Amino acid sequence: MESVWNKTVSLPHFGRLEEAVKTNVLIIGGGITGILCAHFLQERGIDYLLVEKEEICHGTTGFTTAKITAQHGLTYAKRLKREGLEKTRLYLEANQQAVRTYAELAREISCDFEEKDAFVYSVDNRKKLEREAEAYRMLGLEDEIAEPSELPFPTVGAVRMRGQAQFHPLKFLSQIAQGLKIYEHSFVTQLLPGMALTQTGSIAYQKVIFATHYPIDNKHGTYFLKLYQHRSYVIALEGAAQLEGMYVDEAKKGMSFRGYGDLLFVGGGGHRTGKKGGNWQELRDFARKYYPDASEKYHWAAQDCMPLDESPYIGPYSPAMPGAYVATGFGKWGMTSAMVSAMILADLIQGIENPCAEAFRPTRSLFTKQLACNAAESVWNMLTPTVPRCPHLGCALKWNPSERSWDCPCHGSRFAEDGRLLDNPANGDLRRS
Repeated sequence: MESVWNKTVSLPHFGRLEEAVKTNVLIIGGGITGILCAHFLQERGIDYLLVEKEEICHGTTGFTTAKITAQHGLTYAKRLKREGLEKTRLYLEANQQAVRTYAELAREISCDFEEKDAFVYSVDNRKKLEREAEAYRMLGLEDEIAEPSELPFPTVGAVRMRGQAQFHPLKFLSQIAQGLKIYEHSFVTQLLPGMALTQTGSIAYQKVIFATHYPIDNKHGTYFLKLYQHRSYVIALEGAAQLEGMYVDEAKKGMSFRGYGDLLFVGGGGHRTGKKGGNWQELRDFARKYYPDASEKYHWAAQDCMPLDESPYIGPYSPAMPGAYVATGFGKWGMTSAMVSAMILADLIQGIENPCAEAFRPTRSLFTKQLACNAAESVWNMLTPTVPRCPHLGCALKWNPSERSWDCPCHGSRFAEDGRLLDNPANGDLRRS
């Protein structure tokens, strides 16, 4: 399974850490978040070092649909009700600044960057769209409900957010990563206060950023309760009608659309990791109905860390871990959230107050129905008497026939049929008795 991004770019390679080194800031994780953190720290003249257990962009970053947008579904009406105007403004401004920063960087980087309008559509609930449009007005945005004619099925309208973007994420990162201090194939086997050990080296550090998609420390921060993971699927169609905008359904089971060159991406079929869902079959059935003359050129799947309240966790890892920072829980919006994370964490590392940081504080109160659901899911699967079991926290694994993998419904670890680790938080292969 390869995405169009993986097939159309060659990434730079970096050596393995094979000595004892020192650094001010250790970054663990070589996806888009870690690379952007390294980029901003290097720009500011801060000593840092990034380690990646395999190769950069090997994980979730290479399997995104690569929409750069502050429009994260119908989120702003809910946020205004739950968090109030000021905190919602901070969330919006952080993500709009992320879009602007990508645009600035893309002026110097060939990465197929295109400004696009983003749309959240509904097939049956215009009132939801009207509430979101009113939220836009309160936040100083255009409160426009459009009547999309590009989609191959009827809708009751769509909320438009102008001036968003899309790009080729690996073309972008292949150039951003040039000249950064990165070690590949350098898996952190043990993390101690002020010292990280890899299989062939060690790193003495003062501060550490966890940019590992799912946080790898279980002792602090209770991220194993604050997160669950979600699979989603994409097919890239050749010969389908192209779109001028980027579209996503407001419904959880709906689909998303964007174009790239002569391809149309159709996304959907998602489900909680370890559960059943429509997978690629749902997308292929849709394509046969609405794009009968198109052919499938690529297909891939992504895994997203879902937070409790639709906001990522960006900032200090835990009060019990001074000098440690985290960026996780991006939901379906990893491109903008990665940039937000890098901008906030670069400030926090320097002791600079970032006005938007409060909207993403990991230690905020998170007593929600989803927290209870996550806890119940973990308890149920820990008590399920079956094998194999996840080495992360011992949950019963479920067989995923579409992707031929063993998936953990508790925290989202995934393993290939032969036991090889595919997705964290587990930090090693599956041991078979």
